Amino acid sequence: MVPTLLGRIQTRLLLLATVGVVITLLIVPLLPGSGPLSGRYVNGLLVIAAVAVLGVVWELIYHFLMQFRWEKDWPTLFGLLTLVPEGLVLYFLLRSGAVDFIDPVPPAAFWTHFTIVWVSIWLVTNGPMRVPFIRWRFRGGRVL
Repeated sequence: MVPTLLGRIQTRLLLLATVGVVITLLIVPLLPGSGPLSGRYVNGLLVIAAVAVLGVVWELIYHFLMQFRWEKDWPTLFGLLTLVPEGLVLYFLLRSGAVDFIDPVPPAAFWTHFTIVWVSIWLVTNGPMRVPFIRWRFRGGRVL
């Protein structure tokens, strides 16, 4: 069964709140940048929150585009490659100051953080998540 819109949104938010937060807590001290570590942690977690909010909008866009596909789903690789448009939009929103509650992030720190979190979530979705949530796809991707 193809994950439903609600199922994809739930999965995205659950994985960002678990895998995304854990990965962020692990890599923030290693990212390039200056300032106190506590401020860098807050920034990293705010970036994850921004990814979550924008992700809901992206899911609506993806859902619309999938209606033109015969099987109403993306190939798995598309899920990985969507990091490019999602990352670019968030990066430009941050650089333009549109998301003003997040301090400026050095480009290398943003892209390293975003890419590692994105790939980690994609790997968990397509691997280990299928073990504890064996019926995940059969319930339309809904976690709850």
